[in-house]
Amino acid sequence: MLSQKRKLHLTSGFALFMQIFTMVYGFVLPRLFLEYYGSAVNGLVSSITHFLGFITLAECGVGAVVQSALYKPLAQKDTSEISRIVISAEHFFRNIAKLLLCYTIVLTVLFPSIINEQFDFIYTGSLILIISISSFAQYYFGITYRLLLNSDQFGFVPICVQIIALSLNLVLNVILMKLGFSVHVVKFASSFVFLLQPLTISFIANRWYRIDRSCKPDKTAIPQKWNGLAQHISSVVLQSSGVVVLTFLSTLENVSVYTIYNLVIVGVRSLTMSFTSGMQAFLGNIFAKGDLSLFRKKFDSFEWLLHFVVSIVFSITAVLIVPFVKVYTKGITDVNYIVPLFGMILTLAWGMYCIRLPYNIVVLAVGHYRQTQLSAIIEVILNLFVSVLLVIQWGIVGVAVATFVAMVYRTCYLAWYVSRNVVQRSLFFFVKHICVDIISVAVFFGILFLVYGVVNEISPNSYNEWFLHAAKVSIIGILSITGVNCVFYYEKTSELVKKILNKS
Repeated sequence: MLSQKRKLHLTSGFALFMQIFTMVYGFVLPRLFLEYYGSAVNGLVSSITHFLGFITLAECGVGAVVQSALYKPLAQKDTSEISRIVISAEHFFRNIAKLLLCYTIVLTVLFPSIINEQFDFIYTGSLILIISISSFAQYYFGITYRLLLNSDQFGFVPICVQIIALSLNLVLNVILMKLGFSVHVVKFASSFVFLLQPLTISFIANRWYRIDRSCKPDKTAIPQKWNGLAQHISSVVLQSSGVVVLTFLSTLENVSVYTIYNLVIVGVRSLTMSFTSGMQAFLGNIFAKGDLSLFRKKFDSFEWLLHFVVSIVFSITAVLIVPFVKVYTKGITDVNYIVPLFGMILTLAWGMYCIRLPYNIVVLAVGHYRQTQLSAIIEVILNLFVSVLLVIQWGIVGVAVATFVAMVYRTCYLAWYVSRNVVQRSLFFFVKHICVDIISVAVFFGILFLVYGVVNEISPNSYNEWFLHAAKVSIIGILSITGVNCVFYYEKTSELVKKILNKS
């Protein structure tokens, strides 16, 4: 039987591999879409995908609540309680998913008019229906069992299934596009591949766990399920609001620009989040067993590690994102993709999002959904209000500013809440982390300025030139930020370096 630590390492390892693979996957397909179908179609597909992303509201935030509810019965091996929670969750998700079919139908009817008839009704409507197949399937068939596996720290299983699905989809899409098939055929093939993913996860979980199917859905089996709604809506809106606002108030070409930069951010964000894979279940199990001393110790190390990693990864990204986009969009002349200020602010915004991960994960692990739901609602309102206010005058830069403002607010709130109500310590620790982050980034950029001068003016002509430039910048970033952390967190930094050297 695998130990908790072994499960955590497996999940983290597979998650890291998946994120690296997903980054490659995410860069290959959009570039092919730009080449074969143009910026407008790429913007259309991205816009539809983000609108359909609201289908994830079918989860209604219950996913995180289900995981929290499962930690204790899994730790106690209470098969009866596990079955009661799983059956209740499955019933809830499927009922909500059925209702949300109406959303897809309404979107099919109304969306073509939103994009100012740039594409005809049949073209756009059929594309919406095709793309929606995989989105719906994820939440109707597989989500409950994915959550069950994640809660039991077997998160590496659905990750492996996802890697296989992405691999098949990548090969199939490349072949179909090179053979000259339409975007509808390509997306239909993707939907079919991703339909198999939740069915496979469901099959595996049902073979591993003795789920008592005679259990009837129980409304009390998943406490706080509606309190989790605010948390989930906040997450969905943050990830989709930029494209939605630009679709309504700007152009599909601007949507395409946004999504190209967002490709890089999503890849970097996912790579960073791979360091957190399994931590919610790990901390949740410790908290469920009542070992608060160990809980605080593990959280303290986790918090520092995320601040350290985010400082390195996102400061390097801020320098490299525009040069990368220059190479990535080379030869694409229908739209200007070089917007340095937008790239910098968007990177800063999502860096702030990743800084808050330790605090958000603790809230989910201990099940404090109701207590923190108001902050999630405020974040949503703040993000949408500032986006609408600034997008008309500043375009995509305004959307990035709105995202940053919302991120700063909720990160500070969650850090304050966790410090006061969970780990019970002074907010000084968070403030110190932020100050060290700022000093680290400032030292890094100062060294870069001495070496390169104006960094954003670097224009590599090929991927080889970009990789060479990225290697130099990354070495400077890692060394300078590690050096600053050695000054302020010597014991933690030296311990991390020793672990890395011992593994190499």
